[in-house]
Amino acid sequence: MTISLTFPDGAKREFPSGITGVEIAKGISPSLLKRTVAMALDGTVVDLADPITADAKIELLNREDPRALELIRHDTAHVLAEAVQELFPGTQVTIGPVIENGFFYDFARNEPFTPEDFPAIEKKMREIIARDKPFTKEVWSRDKAKDFFAAKGEAYKVELVDAIPADQTLKMYAQGDWIDLCRGPHMTSVGKVGNAFKLMKTAGAYWRGDSNNAMLTRIYGTAFAKQEELDAYLKQIEEAEKRDHRKLGREMDLFHFQEEGPGVVFWHSKGWRLFQEIIAYMRRRLAADYEEVNAPQILDKSLWETSGHWGWYQDNMFAVKSAAAFENPQDAERDHRVFALKPMNCPGHVQIFKHGLKSYRDLPIRLAEFGNVHRYEPSGALHGLMRVRGFTQDDAHIFCTEEQLAAECLKINDLILSVYEDFGFTDDLVIKLSTRPEKRVGSDAVWDHAEQVMTSVLEKIAAQSGNRIKTEINPGEGAFYGPKFEYVLRDAIGRDWQCGTTQVDFNLPERFGAFYIGADGEKKQPVMVHRAICGSLERFTGILIEHHAGHFPLWLAPEQVIVAPITSEADGYAEEVTMALMGAGLRARADLRNEKISYKVREHSLAKVPVILAVGKREAEEKTVTVRRLGSQAQTVMPLSEALAALTQEAQAPDLARIRKSKAA
Repeated sequence: MTISLTFPDGAKREFPSGITGVEIAKGISPSLLKRTVAMALDGTVVDLADPITADAKIELLNREDPRALELIRHDTAHVLAEAVQELFPGTQVTIGPVIENGFFYDFARNEPFTPEDFPAIEKKMREIIARDKPFTKEVWSRDKAKDFFAAKGEAYKVELVDAIPADQTLKMYAQGDWIDLCRGPHMTSVGKVGNAFKLMKTAGAYWRGDSNNAMLTRIYGTAFAKQEELDAYLKQIEEAEKRDHRKLGREMDLFHFQEEGPGVVFWHSKGWRLFQEIIAYMRRRLAADYEEVNAPQILDKSLWETSGHWGWYQDNMFAVKSAAAFENPQDAERDHRVFALKPMNCPGHVQIFKHGLKSYRDLPIRLAEFGNVHRYEPSGALHGLMRVRGFTQDDAHIFCTEEQLAAECLKINDLILSVYEDFGFTDDLVIKLSTRPEKRVGSDAVWDHAEQVMTSVLEKIAAQSGNRIKTEINPGEGAFYGPKFEYVLRDAIGRDWQCGTTQVDFNLPERFGAFYIGADGEKKQPVMVHRAICGSLERFTGILIEHHAGHFPLWLAPEQVIVAPITSEADGYAEEVTMALMGAGLRARADLRNEKISYKVREHSLAKVPVILAVGKREAEEKTVTVRRLGSQAQTVMPLSEALAALTQEAQAPDLARIRKSKAA
């Protein structure tokens, strides 16, 4: 029996059924076999030694193939486990998966590992890699595997064997004498791992994530195909630590968190000014096309049942009732009505749309809200401004006809791209179309139609950008009520952040009975489009802080100018300069403390104030200022009027600058 294999160049060849990737690569050339680490059959990566028993499209993968990176990291995790057991006999290995940017392996040991153990472990890992033992796979019975691990004292592995469903094959991978339970696939030999790896940190981890179980030690690591890729990643990590918004938030006195309010932000004055500047900008950008509204924070449980959120989104919602009812649950005289803190604005906006009769001539109706929403996040998932429980959504909902849908999605796209550019995100941008999830509402026919429209819009966006904007499909990642676009922007150090969304919803208007009167005089259901540009404004603020490393462009800086007198004799002039700056609309303050100018400059530089104007007796007499910019040692003396004009122009927000420019033209 023969099979037909199609190669990447389109060529088809017949082979005996059961031939392996090793045999195919060797048959083409010994050098190809040496370079090949795995193969892909119809897009699925498998072991090169696997027999091929059906017609397929075949790709032979080398280490440089992007798909091989997961294999490199997976194999490195196995090498880590072997090295640990060689160095620390009696240590039990548990699980070691690949994760974003690397891998981890959990170990059971009486004495937890620390970073001080890393040099010895990494040395041993390099020894194991140098041995270059082949990865070999065997299928074992459950009893054989359990007996094997029990004899080694590997109780966790015995438990893992028991947890594997009966219909799944139990695979064992050996690298020399060391054997592990694993789904695979793996590269051809341990030497293919290379030496571009590094152990990063340790952490405690409960077995299977259950606090009732034993605490294990988790060792995190990363690995790359090339040393230069590892070096670039480590440099990015180092830079990310410098830019950490929590660190900068403290240095710049922007915000804080505390135990009594997990996941909610305490904004300080400077942070609140920054936050409000972002909202003011967004408000201006929306003014021409959107009606700003405000829906209630607390709404009856029944409304959320109607919307579907109570069933589909319950794990992420907060329920509330009166404190008296909470404290006296048996007291029938109390009001025991259950409300929900809104996790999103959409049901409220449907109610606003429904208030009053709407005609097709009124559509599209665009309702925007800077709504404060609350979503339950596990305490372990909270992370500064990036993951919170209470946040502000720059949310909008467009009610339109099906004929208007594509045009509205394109209009939203233009706005989102323009906003990102204004905030300084000009590098690679990816728009992902997320399609129907397994858990969803609505018929397949409705989903088919929505996805068809969104796909055509995505193609048009890519074409309009000259394919500068990358597009992807995320199968199964849509919202439970409709497909969505996800806008992923890239920051100054190459990290990707998903921010904006456009989500089509044929479901919610139907659930609430929303309608408009069509041209034929009949009731028709509107299409609802959920739109967010920044998403969570708190998270977006955190992204901005890290993107700019706290060194904001002048228009965004919470404190734009500090006027610092060199001597007390210049205090009066410093106040005069400050008043002139404030009169021009700049956020300025005079630092009149009896401190040396060097101390003031150092302190305000740490707080990332973009401009410091130093003034002394001479400046006061000549009506000048000495300008010092953040990050520069240079000082420029210029007339106050000239400095005022230059700073006023620079501090203009990009949207206002465009208006000024168009008027001047």
